[in-house]
Amino acid sequence: MIKPGDVFNREREWTALADFVSSPRPGAAIGLVYGRRRQGKTYLLQALAEVGEGFYFAALRQSSEQNMRRLADAYRDFTGSRARVSFATWEEALEALLALGAEAASPVPVVLDEFPYLLGGAPHLPSLLQALLSPRGPASVGWRTRLILCGSALSTMRGLLAGTAPLRGRAGLELVLHAFGYRDAAAYWGVDDDPDLALRLHALVGGTPAYLDMCGGTGPASGADLDAWAVRTLLNPASAMFREGHVLLAEEDANVDTAPYLGVLAAVSQGRTRRGEIAAAIGRPESALAHPLAVLTQARLVAPLVDALRQRRTTFHVVEPVLRLHQLVVLPHEERLSRHHAAGVWAAVEDTVAARIYGPHFEHLARTWCAEHASASTLGASTLTGTPGRVAPTELGCREHRSTHEVDIVVTGVRPQERDRILAIGEAKWRSRPSDVDQLERLEHLRDLLAPGSDVKLLLFSRTGFRARLKVAAAGRSDVELVDLHRLYTGD
Repeated sequence: MIKPGDVFNREREWTALADFVSSPRPGAAIGLVYGRRRQGKTYLLQALAEVGEGFYFAALRQSSEQNMRRLADAYRDFTGSRARVSFATWEEALEALLALGAEAASPVPVVLDEFPYLLGGAPHLPSLLQALLSPRGPASVGWRTRLILCGSALSTMRGLLAGTAPLRGRAGLELVLHAFGYRDAAAYWGVDDDPDLALRLHALVGGTPAYLDMCGGTGPASGADLDAWAVRTLLNPASAMFREGHVLLAEEDANVDTAPYLGVLAAVSQGRTRRGEIAAAIGRPESALAHPLAVLTQARLVAPLVDALRQRRTTFHVVEPVLRLHQLVVLPHEERLSRHHAAGVWAAVEDTVAARIYGPHFEHLARTWCAEHASASTLGASTLTGTPGRVAPTELGCREHRSTHEVDIVVTGVRPQERDRILAIGEAKWRSRPSDVDQLERLEHLRDLLAPGSDVKLLLFSRTGFRARLKVAAAGRSDVELVDLHRLYTGD
């Protein structure tokens, strides 16, 4: 099954779907596709149904009876039946859908999009599917239907296969669609020839595909245009992006009262990333954070980051850049923005954007680069030192300076039946000046605190490049790697 040219990227996801649909195994099979809204699930599955000459149906947020009638009409159109089609029960409807592959020469994809909307009026659907897909039933024995259930309500979709759920053990596919990675996002927005612009744009809007259309179909024309573009697009109360940060929370089906979640997001966005700091910021005990943090984490809006050296120390970071922008810029200045004073607001928050948005995002992308793009030799990995495993930050106490030093990046090597070993440490600070030898000396000091006399690699990430004397110093050493934005986006 060849991926259509209008489907950008998603090669791995398309391959997984195509393998599931075209599998020659006898009998019907069921698969799940889910992810947050606006990631392109519908676009991808509609393309799959078209290529595979299959059936696609998207449920609406309406009554069960209305959805059943719409499903019957779609079934009639697909089968070309001249007679009126109606389903008396959901069991009859599901059996008819599974029977689409009863006499087919090749597997038939059948997609039920927005499946949680159907569950709202018919919570027994999973049990019906369990019965229809019984091991010795006709659907499992001979029919060649590939039923794909899709939805954006993450907790609901995960629950279909959890614990004692009727469909547990029945699914042959569980595909989670995420936002584009930072390199793919740069290509999608057409800014991959300008890494500095690509990084700042990703720090503001992330990699959600639909945001390009919600921004009018175009991004900033150049790095110099980014601020003006943000003012006329992201901070414009008439823009679809203006209230997106709030909408993301409202769409999470496990979320009813948004106040606790907004409080947690505000605290984390402002740099209060530990449980105690978050609790103090919102005026609640730490025990009250369990549910909000769990919901935000499951929705991939916030991610826990375990300390590289202390497994019990966890910090939390905002995953979705639009949420961070909403908390730090839009929400505190919503009244002024609604009166069209976006230019003044953006100028006033320049330092906040640099310190709380661009800076932390640069550190996040540096860790992502180490985890996903850096070569083994760059990280000092080998058969002796182990395979690169976790990449996380940490803090080191220093008697000499009577303080604690933050380490942005610690890359840990993993070897079977041996203790983990630190392969590399790094620093990624958002600066307007090129990095100099003092930054290398700082990393050397941190290495001495962490592993005196070791050959742990030193990684220096810089937005604005490196001074000539630092380049000369690094050129003669095998334990130092300089990573500028060009290497961050294209190299290893």
